[in-house]
Amino acid sequence: MPVDGAMTAPARAIRAAVYAMFAREGRPPSPAELVNALALGPDVVAAGLRELHDMHAIVLTPAGDGVRMAHPFSAWPMGFVLRTGDRFWWGGCAWDSFGIVAALRERLEILTVCPSCGRELRYAASHTEPAAEDYVVRLPRPAAEWWEDVVATCTNIRTFCSREHVTRSGDDYVTDLPTLWKLAQPWYGDRLDPDWQPHSREHNQSLLDSCGLTGPFWRLP
Repeated sequence: MPVDGAMTAPARAIRAAVYAMFAREGRPPSPAELVNALALGPDVVAAGLRELHDMHAIVLTPAGDGVRMAHPFSAWPMGFVLRTGDRFWWGGCAWDSFGIVAALRERLEILTVCPSCGRELRYAASHTEPAAEDYVVRLPRPAAEWWEDVVATCTNIRTFCSREHVTRSGDDYVTDLPTLWKLAQPWYGDRLDPDWQPHSREHNQSLLDSCGLTGPFWRLP
C-alpha cells in the first residue's frame, strides 16, 4: 500500500536488504545488521529507514528503532502463519498472507483461526493457484483510512470460517478468498525486486477495479 515517491540510493539498498532477509529468514535485519551488510553509517541507515517509512515502503516500530512490517511481511505475530517445510513467515493479515505467496512465488500453507468461533483454519495457495476453501475475509475500514494506523488495519483484516460468523460494523467490507488472492498477486508480486518502485495511486486503484473492488469503500486517498 505504498504512496508515490522516488527513493534515495541508500534507502533503495536498505529496502532490498530488508525484503531479502524477510524472504530468506522470515525476519527483518536490525539496523546494526544493515550497517554491517551495506557498509553504511548508522545515521545513514536510520535516515533511510525513516525515508522508507514515510513513503509507506516499510513500517517502523513505534520507537523507530526497527522494522515492524514490510508489507506483506510482518516482524511479529499478527494472526497468520505461512509455512512450507521447516520455513515459516508471519503474515500481517489475510491479504498480506496471499501477498507473501505472491512475493515468494511458492505454494504455502496458511494457518489462522476464525475470530468468531476460534476454529483453526488451514488453507493453501500458490502464485498460480488460489485457495479453494469457502472462507471469507472482513476488511474493517475503508481504503482512505488504511494508513491512519496501518498496523491496526492489518491486524483486523481477518479470515472467518463463514459469513454468518463475521461480526459486522458500519464501515467494513466482506469478500471471498479468491478475490483477495487475485488482488495480492499484482499488488505484492514485485516486492522482492531490488529495483522496485512504489506503485502510483492510479495503478493501485486500477488493480482494485480489476478485481471488482469498486465504490467509496475502495477509493484510495
